[in-house]
Amino acid sequence: MGVSSSGKSTVGQALGRALHAPFLDGDQYHPAANVEKMRSGTPLTDEDRWPWLEALSVALKQAADKKGVSVGACSALRRTYRDFITQKAGEPVLFVYLQGDREVIGDRMARRRHEYMPTSLLDSQFATLEPPDPASENVMVVPVTDRVDKIVRTVTGALEHLKSFKRWQ
Repeated sequence: MGVSSSGKSTVGQALGRALHAPFLDGDQYHPAANVEKMRSGTPLTDEDRWPWLEALSVALKQAADKKGVSVGACSALRRTYRDFITQKAGEPVLFVYLQGDREVIGDRMARRRHEYMPTSLLDSQFATLEPPDPASENVMVVPVTDRVDKIVRTVTGALEHLKSFKRWQ
């Protein structure tokens, strides 16, 4: 989880590979109206996000039901969104917060080309962001400046149940 250009898709794909788990990119679950709204430079509202969060949450649960685990990339900017995803899962969800400041994320965003997320929306992402609280949410905070392989090692190393599997020893 994190703002646009924090590396959610890249890290999520790598975690999915490491865990032998399906990876679902939240961008693929936005309704067409959301995509067009963002493409035009208009920030999404809470009302815009609920159908997207519902579709992604259902897909993540279905994938986890089949494989025992799933990995998703989703901004999950507000606590209420994270609570919703967890409620829909019906079990604990670990959120990996890719934390970075406006300058670092802005530099990343300027260097990439996204199908519908213009750099003009970054400020609205930071305005909406409610950073997760590790004391009251099931979250790991990792810096976006860490290399992807280090983030994957950090996350998988913290998951106690993985230590029983030979590949994690």
